[in-house]
Order: sequence, then structure tokens, then C-alpha cells
Amino acid sequence: MSLVSTTPQPVPDWAETHPVPMRDGVRLATDVYRPAEAAEAPAVLVRLPYDKNSRYVFMEEVARRFVARGYVLVVQDVRGKFRSEGEALGLVGEAWDGYDTIDWIVRQPWSNGRVGMFGDSYYGFTQWAAVSASHPALCAIVPRVTAVDMPSLTPVSRGTVTDPPWSAFAAYIVECWTGRWLQEPDLDWSLTPLTEVFEDAFRRMGERAPWYDRLIPEPTPHVVFPDGHPYNARPVPTLHVVGWYDNVVLHSMRDYQSLMSRPAHAPLQYLYADSIDHENYHLSLVPIQESDDHNLDDDALERMLAAYLDPALEFFDVFLARTASPETIPRVRWHLGHAGWRESASWPPEEAVPYTLHLTDLAAAEGSGTGLLTPEPPDREQSVSWDHDPDDPVPSAAENSFAFLHAYPDERHTGDRADVLRFDAAVCTEDLDLAGPVDLYLRVSSTAPTADVHAKLLDVAPDGSCHMISRGQGVLTAPDATRLVRIEMTHTGYRLRRGHRLRLHVAGSDYPEFAPNPGTGDNPWTAEHRRVGRQTLWTGPGPACRLELRRFVLQY
Repeated sequence: MSLVSTTPQPVPDWAETHPVPMRDGVRLATDVYRPAEAAEAPAVLVRLPYDKNSRYVFMEEVARRFVARGYVLVVQDVRGKFRSEGEALGLVGEAWDGYDTIDWIVRQPWSNGRVGMFGDSYYGFTQWAAVSASHPALCAIVPRVTAVDMPSLTPVSRGTVTDPPWSAFAAYIVECWTGRWLQEPDLDWSLTPLTEVFEDAFRRMGERAPWYDRLIPEPTPHVVFPDGHPYNARPVPTLHVVGWYDNVVLHSMRDYQSLMSRPAHAPLQYLYADSIDHENYHLSLVPIQESDDHNLDDDALERMLAAYLDPALEFFDVFLARTASPETIPRVRWHLGHAGWRESASWPPEEAVPYTLHLTDLAAAEGSGTGLLTPEPPDREQSVSWDHDPDDPVPSAAENSFAFLHAYPDERHTGDRADVLRFDAAVCTEDLDLAGPVDLYLRVSSTAPTADVHAKLLDVAPDGSCHMISRGQGVLTAPDATRLVRIEMTHTGYRLRRGHRLRLHVAGSDYPEFAPNPGTGDNPWTAEHRRVGRQTLWTGPGPACRLELRRFVLQY
């Protein structure tokens, strides 16, 4: 799963290479893969920072399948990365570079004037950046496991709850955006303040990442979308590909829901949701063996490519090549974990009905005990307290959350910690199918100025093993025992099998995935002094702490 590459890998013999000029004269290294028999064809553009010729992004294999379908595949190193000129800034410049590259494509003799875009993560973001610039030739995009507004490293306010600083994303920036190559310095997460973890890495690498410096410890003004936000741009047919176990699924689903709420955009939004993580490992393959690891095994990669590319090819056939009708693809296609694929006209599906579980018997959750998740709300006021110690945070379950399913950690012992509240539902006597958003509503007070809440919904098997279904986190900016706050725990499609039970963990930290709350109100990136905060969870007949889910029930 290593991204490390100190030099560009060889360009395949059948790729045409071009230094494509941008409006400021910087030239971006670009490979073109073309069908031999086609005079003019639609093109699919991929713009990425991970070396367009590396095994990690397997673009030659992608090209073979696109070309066989009649498309030209154009793959480009973004500005400042690998063979491309310029400075590796991250985010900045992608809108106009995308526009200029599309403009170059449509002027080529092999182009029929229609362009689509495809790709994961950062090369999903470069699609949104190009959308913001509104080139008229851009006809369709397939952004996978990504977000319009790349997950922020500084709190984004959502009322009284903000997104916590994501220290794992800071690590990504250090590793992928420090200079031209990809690097993998060993990060010492024991260092304080938190910025010292990354400053230590920069000293050892001998250079810095401008993107990091724009955001940490305080964000500085920078323009990502000079022509306006993608939500306000010309509507473009979009296939949102999300993973239930992806660490940016919450941001991906916010994009989908935001665009579905806009009348001009909604008819062009499609959703494809699979039981995958950010690195495309699938729930059906856990535990991942080397023979099933597409990052290591070529046969495994070959097997993975069908699921990876077929939805995009079908989508491009409709909206780019125009060789198929929109009626041939469902508006929503989603994977029900442990059960298989489903289709629906909307998300959540019309067959998904509200399913609520209340947090009760709070006193039993004290220490390493277990409270209850019950359909009935509590009949009296209850509370339970726990300490958040920023010097002894709850450890993150997976070392690499981007490849969460590769690790697929058993989290049963996390609930044994005194600083983790544990709540169990009854054992299922029949399969329980969940489909839709997962939201946790809590009342929390704290001795600290702010309080972090990290929640996980888990599947407990008969043997006691415990695996994550979904998670959510937030910083409560004004903890108040009387105020009910919502923690978005993303979305899921998951079958809880008979004999299993649901479990909820509530904690005050998840480190090093997220920056720990220092307990002082200071900036979590730079705080040198930390203080233990005592947090208290409250519930009662009203308002009651509860977990709101959707139960998928097929009507016959």
C-alpha cells in the first residue's frame, strides 16, 4: 500500500506524450492513449499527483479498457508533480489547469469535441475544480471517493458542532505534497505540540509542503475556485462513487445531497455506493489476503478493475459517447454489505423506514461497563461521565484509515477503556438491513471549553469480535447538558446478520486520526499545555439521546 516513488515510472510504449502548455506557460506532462481505428473519439481526462505511470494508479490497465470501449484516455501529472513543470501547491491552480487541458484536448485532430473526467480522491477533486471553470466541452464526470471541498484541517462550523481537525490528512499532505515526489517519512505521533510531528518530518526531508503551510496552524486566504464554487457552475452529469468505509464518505455524501437539493443539478446526479474503503478494498474480501490485494497482486488488480471501471464506462456511454440511453443506468446503485447489490430511484431508498435506538441505562456504561440501545426512550433523567485525557487519547483502530478494510480491525477491546462509553442493542433474531444516513443525537456537558465526540456504530458477532459499520465525529463548541446536538455518522448499506448485535462506542478522542482536544480551548495544532476534561452524557424522557437509522424493508 506504499505510495513512495522517488522517480517517475516508465511511460508505456503505446502512449503518446505531450508537454501541454497552461495559460501561464507551465507545461504539464500528459499521456494520450488512443483507439487505433478511430479518427475522432470522445476523451476521458484524468489529472493526478501520484505519478501517472505508477503501479499505484494502474493507468495503463485503465487505458486498455477505455480504449477498447472507443474512448481516448488522457492522463496528466498535475502541476509540480513528477514530470510536470511548476510548483506543487495542492488545490490552487487546478481549476484553470483543468480548463486549459480540456481546451487542448478539443483542439486535437483525434477529439470529437466531447470530454469526460474520471478518478479517485485528489483526482476526483480535480474533476470538481474543472467543473468550476465551466468549459463547454466537459460533458460528464465520475468523481470517486472524494469531495468538492477537500476535507478541512481547520474546524468548519455547523452550528454548535464543527468538524474536528483531521491530523491524518495533514500526514497525507506531508507525504504527497512535499516536493515533486511521494515520500513516506516515519511520523513520531508522540511529539508535542502536534505541529512538531510534521515539523520534524519536514526537517528530515529538507523541504516543506506549501499546502500544509497554508492551513496549519491557521488557514491563510487562498483561492481554489477562481470562477466560483462547483455547486454554482454549469450542471454536469455526475456519477458520485462513494465507499461506505471510505474516510471521506461523509464529505462525498454532502456533495451528493447538496447537488440533489438544487433543481438545475438534481436530474443529472447519480449515486454508486459500494462497501469499499478509500483504497478500493472490499468488505466481501476481508480479511484481505495477499492474493486478493490489488496493490500487490496483478491478478487481484485484474479482478478489481471490473468493479472499478464498469460503472464509469456505462455512465460515459450515456452522457459522453451517447451510445446508450439514460434509462439503462439506475439513479442509485448501492451495495448492502454481506448481502449484495440493490437499485433504487433515490437515496435513502423509499423502502428504508426510520429505525430509532435510544441510549438507556447510562449508569451501567460507567468505567468499562455497558449501557443499552433500546427502541424505548428512558423514563427518567440519567447521566454518565468519562474523562478525556489528551495525553492518553483513545487510539485509532487502523494505522492507515485510507485502507481501513485492509486492516479491518477488531475493536472489541476499545470499549473496555474507561474513557469509552459502550452501549449494546439486543441480539438480532433475524437479519437487519440498514440503508441510509446514521445520525447520533446527544446531550453533552464538559468541564472543558469545548468537547470532542467520536462515535462508532459496530457489528458484534457471536464470537465477540467487533467491527465498524459507520462512524462520526464532531467538536461541540459550547457543550450544554440541555442542548441536543447531532453527530453525522455518515451513511451505510449494511446487513446485520441474525445472531449479531449493534454496539455504539462514544469517546472523546481518536488519535492519531484526529487531533486530540487539548481541553484548554487552545488551537489543537499548537497547544503545548493540555488538561483533562470531564465530560458528561445526559438523557431523559425528552430530549433523549438516540441513534437514528433507516431500516430497509422490501415490500412484496
